[in-house]
Amino acid sequence: MLAILTTHPIQYQVPIWRALAECGRVSFEVWYLTDFGVRPSADREFGRTFAWDIELLDGYPHRFIKTPAGASPVTFWRCHTRERLRDRMRRSGTKALWIQGWQVAAYWQAVRAAKASGVEIWLRGESNDLAPVPFWKRPVKRAVLGRLFAQVDRFLYIGAANRRLYESFGVVDARLYPAPYAVDNERFAQQAVALRPQRNELRRRWRIAQDAFCVLFCGKFIAKKRPLDLIAAAELLRAEGRVPNIHLLFVGSGQLGTALRRACCVAYDAEAEAVQGAASGDALTGVIAQPLGSFAGFLNQTEISRAYVAADCLVLPSDQGETWGLVANEALASGLACLVSDACGCAEDLVRDRYSYPLGNIRCLADKLERLQRERPSVSFQQLPSIDQTISTINRAYAELS
Repeated sequence: MLAILTTHPIQYQVPIWRALAECGRVSFEVWYLTDFGVRPSADREFGRTFAWDIELLDGYPHRFIKTPAGASPVTFWRCHTRERLRDRMRRSGTKALWIQGWQVAAYWQAVRAAKASGVEIWLRGESNDLAPVPFWKRPVKRAVLGRLFAQVDRFLYIGAANRRLYESFGVVDARLYPAPYAVDNERFAQQAVALRPQRNELRRRWRIAQDAFCVLFCGKFIAKKRPLDLIAAAELLRAEGRVPNIHLLFVGSGQLGTALRRACCVAYDAEAEAVQGAASGDALTGVIAQPLGSFAGFLNQTEISRAYVAADCLVLPSDQGETWGLVANEALASGLACLVSDACGCAEDLVRDRYSYPLGNIRCLADKLERLQRERPSVSFQQLPSIDQTISTINRAYAELS
């Protein structure tokens, strides 16, 4: 059996577990450490309590591992297991243990238990080589991660930058297996097709003019996501008269919400449930200095496709803290073009140089937004990394255990 240990039911991982169960070639069980996101859960960066509005626990075998009260995906020491994983591995006939990184204590416990039980260890993390490491941290990082990596038998890498990280620690090709980061492409494509006839209505709901060039930011309003860079680029495009009809659509919430609203002329704000200023974005386009902005609030999984359909492109301006950026996968699967900072882990794999830009370079961001507005590139979800690729890798790796 393959034991898959992960912190909580994650909306991006669950489709993998279901596809693996449907395929039927691998005996497996998912072991969850917490039920974060299944029950109403507080997210400090979102600044709100939420639960995902899609079913996350059906269609595949799983169980919850005993952890202390208050354990969460962001509490390293508290998120440890109170079970003897060695005993559970022995009872279940575990041949391989798959962990999702090293960010909680339970992963380290599981590695020790697997080694003691003669169980092979698989790792699929999302860290990469893009983030600069302070010189004083480098020896510690190399020692700690080097010790962990020496115990891992197979590395399931999610993309080019993630693979380079492992290679920098001396991991050889024979231990590297492609397992690209992907979302349920077909679900997002189908949702977009179903919603596209409602595009004009969606834009009216958020007070976006029908002829506006609508640029979407989707995520937490926090410093590492750099949403203010998008506003600065929009201001530049308006001031120079290059894209005077630009309109920003913000989906999400977080501590920078007030600053973002102050930097925009707010056309719509779901949190206030009131329109600020004129009754229509059309009336304001030519007379204000600030770019127009609509704030749709937090949109759950069954709602987010509305934003992908209403917008003309998505911008992900994040710094190196964005180890991937699956929102770009979602948008592309929905047929929405993306512009991504080169500090994001997904940049090389999803958009490459043409639709990425140097982190923090507002002029370049503005130039590429103008290009997107002019070119309106078509996007097909068939060109994206898929869950099927990961399933194929898992099947191959598990077969090699026999």
